[in-house]
Amino acid sequence: MALIENIFSLINMRSFSSLWFWIVVAIYWSHVSRTVLTAPHDLILRARNGDPASREDLHALVDIHVRRSLQFIRRAGHWVMAFYAATLTLLLLLAFQYRLELAQALLLLFVPMVIVRLLALRLAFRIERQRLRGLDLCRAMLHCRFWMQMLGIVSIFITSVWGMLYVMSRSALGL
Repeated sequence: MALIENIFSLINMRSFSSLWFWIVVAIYWSHVSRTVLTAPHDLILRARNGDPASREDLHALVDIHVRRSLQFIRRAGHWVMAFYAATLTLLLLLAFQYRLELAQALLLLFVPMVIVRLLALRLAFRIERQRLRGLDLCRAMLHCRFWMQMLGIVSIFITSVWGMLYVMSRSALGL
């Protein structure tokens, strides 16, 4: 019985005061800031600086990812949008109608994830439409990475302020 209590104390539903929630936030945004369309930032920089092997690797990685993600979206995009809409609606209801802390935390994670995915899809469609290669491809990917990092900064700030206010209000009210 003590083992189960220890496990549930590690995985508690108090998200904003849990170390695990903040570890997930840090890992997610660290991953997003390191890669764009599965291409690592250092590979993009080396390709931009003229390394022919890096440029070929970048083109291969990006071509594979763009082709696969656009094929998936063209085949099942309406189902993906329905899933995102249903998940967002459920989280919004649970977070603000029923005031569940876990739902608020998941909403603050999920909304930026959807925006990051949309930015990546937008870039994939642009790469396919304009057939970006070489320096133009590197420039477009670095631009997309910049906006993903800005979104990360804003998202982490909003999440931390919301979490801090939530924890302070709960402790002040004795809940």
